[in-house]
Amino acid sequence: MGLMDNAKDALGNNPDKVSQGVEKGGDFIDEKTGGQYADKVDQGQDFANERLGGDAQQDAGQQQDGQQQDGGQQQ
Repeated sequence: MGLMDNAKDALGNNPDKVSQGVEKGGDFIDEKTGGQYADKVDQGQDFANERLGGDAQQDAGQQQDGQQQDGGQQQ
């Protein structure tokens, strides 16, 4: 297994850590720029979370909504 495979496994197994890291990075940028680019930083954080598998809480909420909708249609 190569370095990239190990990194992908680590990211996939720890979505909460990914989200925390992305959030900390965005907060650091906001602090250094005085919040001047906060909207762009937020967009970057959202994109990074989507691509890296972070934001597990949002994913879990979407799955629950989908299960509830499916369950309602089947009855």
